[in-house]
Formats: sequence, structure tokens, C-alpha cells
Amino acid sequence: METLWFIIVAFMLAMYVILDGFDLGAGIIHLFAARNENERRTILNAIGPVWDGNEVWLLAAGGSLYFAFPKLYASSFSGFYLPLMIVLWLLILRALGIEFRHQVQNNLWKSFWDGAFAVSSILLSIFFGAALGNVVRGVPLNKDGYFFEPLWTTFTVVPEAGILDWFTVVMGLVGFFTLTSHGANFIALKTEGELQKRSRSIAAIAWWGVLIGSVVAFISTWSIRPQVWQNYTEHMWGFVFPLLGIAGLFGMFFYNRSRQDKFAFLSSAIFICGMLASTAFGLYPNLLPASTNPEYSLTIYNTAAQEYGLTVGLTWWVIGIALVTGYFVFVYKSFRGKVVLPSEESGY
Repeated sequence: METLWFIIVAFMLAMYVILDGFDLGAGIIHLFAARNENERRTILNAIGPVWDGNEVWLLAAGGSLYFAFPKLYASSFSGFYLPLMIVLWLLILRALGIEFRHQVQNNLWKSFWDGAFAVSSILLSIFFGAALGNVVRGVPLNKDGYFFEPLWTTFTVVPEAGILDWFTVVMGLVGFFTLTSHGANFIALKTEGELQKRSRSIAAIAWWGVLIGSVVAFISTWSIRPQVWQNYTEHMWGFVFPLLGIAGLFGMFFYNRSRQDKFAFLSSAIFICGMLASTAFGLYPNLLPASTNPEYSLTIYNTAAQEYGLTVGLTWWVIGIALVTGYFVFVYKSFRGKVVLPSEESGY
């Protein structure tokens, strides 16, 4: 049952990154791809019907984590208190940027909230990548399973490292380029004309950042935490996950070049899914490795709730995910196709 909930939480986090990832990517390219008011409104209306629903996956993943692995929830939310507060404020600022810009018809007002939307999206993508880097690298857990990390120390990978060091910065840049490409592919799919062309160009440029960053991240992970590859040597079938990611990566390049925007976007989603699944497979059964002593690591076994609770919770999770799936199918089907710019009063 612990393994099943590990898969469930990993699945929900992957869904968040894929779905809200293109929202973040749209924010990253917002000031670069759009050259006038109509193009900026087009980008916002491309994500307008779905962005808040996409963020629910993050809340649902956090709730599932609290339910299934309460000790991990308690440890990580106290140890990562500072970055979590930063992420919270960035999420709020990003939402304000989307919702506030059209409330006052003033160019300075709109420019301010456009900037807030873009900057918060950029920082969120970097912070989410750095968060994954912290999980891969490990954190300074004590024997009680708790820790605290400052924002940075020496920027070197040491047992008592801060949240930011050279490795987590690399992972942050991988997250930035990945979501930039993902969002640009989505905007290219939903738009036409010059905005579509510029989005394709941004996706093509960001692809090289994804490629180089992924290679550097792979070599760095091999260097600082070779234990991640142990599961692959013991279970060769696990290589299907990195192969899936590689297929998605080169699919992004091929379909972008051939201007097949739907498949370019699907390829970036496959790349994200493959890389996150590869990371989860390499970490299992660890949820949060310890950089101080491997025996202090938080695993699915020493952090899980009782068997009865996990079993009952699974029933409710199946019901909930069925309802959520139906909702998302309805919403995405209702707003499929190219963006049709509404009137100023009814849109963003």
C-alpha cells in the first residue's frame, strides 16, 4: 500500500507540472512573445479557462502527501519553510497578475501586472526545479527526521548545504527552460499569425537550454548521488522512463521544426512525465534522502500512515480522481481550438 501511495503522489505532482507547467511557461514568454495589447490578451485567454484548475493538482498532491506520509509532510514543510513561503507569495502574485490587469483600463496598470505575472512565473519555474534538486541531492536530516535549510550557504554540495547550491541552481535552470519550451509549445498550439511564429521560435531556442541543462544535470546527479542509479541496475525495466523522456525531448525538436504544434506540445508533456518518473524510480523507496546519514532518510516505510487509513483513503481518492478527470475532460474539450479574443469587458 505504501508503494501505491508513492505512485499516486508522484502521479499527481507530475500532472501538476505538466498542466500548470504550460501556464507558467505562458507567463515566462508573456513579455517576449507578445508585442501588443491584443497579443498579450491572447496569451492570457489561452490559459484563462484552465490555469486556476491546473493549480488544484498542487493542492491535491499536498493533501495526499499529508494524508499518506504525514511525517514527510511535517518534516519538509518545516525544513523548507522559507522557500515554501516564497513560492506561496509567488503563486499569489501570479494570480493577481492574471486577474487584476483587466480591472483598470490604464496602460501603466496593465504593464505592472504583466510584469508581475512574468516575473513570478519565471521565479516559480526556477524554484520548482531547485526543489527537485534538493530532493535528489538530499537534505540535512537529523536522527528525528527533521531539518532546516537556509536559503544558501557556500553554494557547494556539502552535507549541510542550503537550499541553493550549484547543483540545485542547475536543476532550477532545467526547470526554467523546460517550462519555457512547454508553455511556448502550448501558445503556438492555441494561436495563429505572428504570435504563433514567435512562440515556435522561443520553443526552439529553449529546447537547446533543455538539452544542455539535462545533460549537465545527468552528469551532476551521477557525480553527487550515484545511489539514484541503483534501482536501474537492479530493475532494468526502469529504463523505459528515461527512454520515454528522451523520446519526448527529440519529439519536441522534430515537431517544432515541422510546425506540428499539437505533437510538439504532447512531446514536451511526455518529456516532463518521463524525467519526473525517472527521478521517482531512482529515489524509491526514499521520499527525502538525508545528506547527513543515509539511515536518517525519510522513506515510504518510516513516514507512512497506518494501513487502515491508507486503504480507506484509496477508496475516496479513486472517487475524487474520477470526478476530477471528468471535470478536466469537459473543460479542455469546451475550450479546444484556437483562441478567439473576446471583448475587453469579458476577457483578460
